Amino acid sequence: MGFATGGGGGQGGGMVKISGSYAGELRCEAVHTPSGMKLATDAPKDNQGKGEAFSPTDLCATALATCIVTTMGIQARTSGFELKGVRFEVTKIMSAEPPRRIAQLPVDLYFETEYDEGQRKRLERAAMTCPVHKSLSHDIEMPVTFHWADGETATLS
Repeated sequence: MGFATGGGGGQGGGMVKISGSYAGELRCEAVHTPSGMKLATDAPKDNQGKGEAFSPTDLCATALATCIVTTMGIQARTSGFELKGVRFEVTKIMSAEPPRRIAQLPVDLYFETEYDEGQRKRLERAAMTCPVHKSLSHDIEMPVTFHWADGETATLS
């Protein structure tokens, strides 16, 4: 199996290098090589850490929600309308029994802008095909609830 190299990993594949180091005290520092942006992780309080930064599993939850919204934005742009006024919440639920892992990542999307039925269907389909959603284990429950501006809701899994 071959992998494309290059930019940010759009339709044609791609590769992005993240570099980092262990800073001690259950903290890591990482750098997104193309942009130079930095972030720190910290083990959560319930797993011997200080909880002073995103934990690695928090970043997984964040990646899912931001990927869903970004993918919807790409779909909207491609379809000739603008995605705006969208907020998200994602809740990371860890398994109660070993091994320690993410068990559920429910995502709630809140829309301030009204979209017609065709636009909604395109956004819903895009949300469920984001690369992070497609990459995470099927063992993780990832329901996505759309809270539309007109008060209607739809939940997809």
